[in-house]
Amino acid sequence: MVTPSGPAPERRGVRARDTREALLDTAERLFAERGVGEVSNRQISEAAGQANNFAVGYHFGSKAGLVQAIVRRYTYDLERRRLRLLAEMGEPGELRDWISCLVRPATDHLAALGVPSVRAQCMAQINTVPPMRQIVIEEAVSTPSMRTSLAGMFRLLPGLPEGTRRYRADMSRLLLVHALAERERALNEGDPLSLTWDATATSLIDALTGLWTAPATAPAPPAALEATGPAGPA
Repeated sequence: MVTPSGPAPERRGVRARDTREALLDTAERLFAERGVGEVSNRQISEAAGQANNFAVGYHFGSKAGLVQAIVRRYTYDLERRRLRLLAEMGEPGELRDWISCLVRPATDHLAALGVPSVRAQCMAQINTVPPMRQIVIEEAVSTPSMRTSLAGMFRLLPGLPEGTRRYRADMSRLLLVHALAERERALNEGDPLSLTWDATATSLIDALTGLWTAPATAPAPPAALEATGPAGPA
């Protein structure tokens, strides 16, 4: 009789990690194809080849837990790449340098996945569901490298009103998330005009630099809006 090598708890740990990875890979693909709300935990378990239809619940607890695991797997690599960029950047750094630290970790990560990939499309789908989008935001902003990058960028934009800053941060997130998803889809489809990930990064850095340095027009006071009405002065 052949005795399996290695202690049984270690083998079980390897199997559990393999199962988790299979579930995460399958969830990413199904979320990218159909959307987060259109895919059940049971469907993910079945598509991942798990005999136990409750495998997602066993390993992640809930769909929110599954989404958090997907996001953490993504942000773990982004954190490593962003820390390296920050270490290479001189002080105090120009605005484009700080914005590059927000963009290039993602494009470099996606380039390393090869073609085809679905990660950017999965992240775009996750961002369309408000509770799941909040998980993405909380996980991303909580990393040390992201906090450092944002602080460095905002130090160069001292006169930007808080409301404008928050609104532009939302616009930046939307642009980045959906531009990456569209680029990934084009590369998967073999679009001959599709940019490389490196060229995509440069274009996004250009666009975001323009967005953040654009003039901030002060909104009209509420009283003035009420006086003129939606169609303008009478």
